[in-house]
This record gives sequence, C-alpha cells and structure tokens, in this order.
Amino acid sequence: MSVDLMDGRTISVPLLWYPRLSHATAGQLGNWQVCVGGYGIHWPDLDEDLGTEGLLRGAPAPGLQQRLAVA
Repeated sequence: MSVDLMDGRTISVPLLWYPRLSHATAGQLGNWQVCVGGYGIHWPDLDEDLGTEGLLRGAPAPGLQQRLAVA
C-alpha cells in the first residue's frame, strides 16, 4: 500500500501488515476517507483506521509483529 502525504513524500508498506485491509474487497478498499485532521485514513466498511505516524514508523497492525515472530 502506498500513501501520498501532503508534503510530497510517499509511504509504502506491505498490505499484509494490516489483515483487515489485506482481506478486503476492492470495493471496501476503495471506500476510504481522510480522518484525524488529515493525519489518518479511515475505511468505514472495515472499521479500520491508520495514522500517518504509524505508517512513518513502519508499524504493522497491533499484535501482527508477535504473530510473525512465532510463525
């Protein structure tokens, strides 16, 4: 997944880091909106929110890092 920021940077992270998004349909993924005063993305069909701070840190979904370490 790639996100273009207002300052011209582009953040790219593996969609697999976000299970709700990686299992979503194209229609669900396409239905998103900017939230948190422009610092986040919300997918209402999936009840998923991502903030640019976490994306910039390269932080996967909570608990995913632990599941990856066990696998």
